[in-house]
Amino acid sequence: MLDYLQAQLAIAWPELRVTRAANGVQALQLIDELAPQVVFLDIQMPGLNGIELAARLCAGAQAPRVVFTTAHEHYTLQAFEHAAFDYLLKPIGLERLSRTVARLKGALAAPAPAQVPDALAALLRQLGVAAPAPAQLQWIRAAKGQETRLIAIEEVIYFQSNDKYTSVFLADGEALIRTPLSKLKEQLDPQQFWQIHRGVIVAARHVAGTRTDFRGRLHVRLKERNEQLVVSRNYVDLFKQM
Repeated sequence: MLDYLQAQLAIAWPELRVTRAANGVQALQLIDELAPQVVFLDIQMPGLNGIELAARLCAGAQAPRVVFTTAHEHYTLQAFEHAAFDYLLKPIGLERLSRTVARLKGALAAPAPAQVPDALAALLRQLGVAAPAPAQLQWIRAAKGQETRLIAIEEVIYFQSNDKYTSVFLADGEALIRTPLSKLKEQLDPQQFWQIHRGVIVAARHVAGTRTDFRGRLHVRLKERNEQLVVSRNYVDLFKQM
C-alpha cells in the first residue's frame, strides 16, 4: 500500500517530499521530528493506529492536515469526511487523490496555520479515544548560523525571549528558534522548566542556587554558565525553599 500511495502521489503531487513510516510509533516520531504540513494516516497500523495517532496530534498546539486512508467503508466514514481534512477509500484512484491534493494545496496556501480541526477531536471522543495531554518537548531544532542543530531538551539551560523568536542557551553556546516563548512554555514540563521572568524560562536541573543583590533582587546562579538571571518579583516564591 505504501509503494502504491507513494507512486500515486508522485503523479498527483510531484513536488511533494514524501517520508514513509512503517508503523504508527515511527510515524509519530517522524511527525515530531519533521513537523510536516500533511500526513496520510492508515486507520489500521501496527503499534499505534491512525485513530490513536490522530488523538496525539489533537493534543498539540499545531498539527498537520490529516488525510485518513482505509480499506473498509464504515459508518464513521461520513464523520471522518467532516472531521479530518479528507479520507481516501482503498484502492485509492488517481482522480480521487488528485482532488484531495488540490484541496490540500489550497488549504496550505491560506494564511491560517495547519491545525487539527475541533471536529476531529469530537469524532475521537465519539469513538472512545481520549486525546492525551499535550506532548512535552523532547528535543528542539534550532538555528546556529547557517546550520540547524538538533538539541535534546536536557541540554537546555534556559530560554530567553528574543522579539518574535526565542534564544536557547546551552553549556557550549546559544542558538535561536522561531517559536515564541509563550508558545514554547505550553510544551515544557512545568516541574522541570521554571518561568522566572516574563521573558525567561530556566531548567531547574541547571540551577546551582540563588543570591540576593544589594537592591533586594533575586538572581539565579547556573551550574554551567557564568551569567546570573534576574528573578521577577512575580516568581520569587519558586525559590523560597532554596
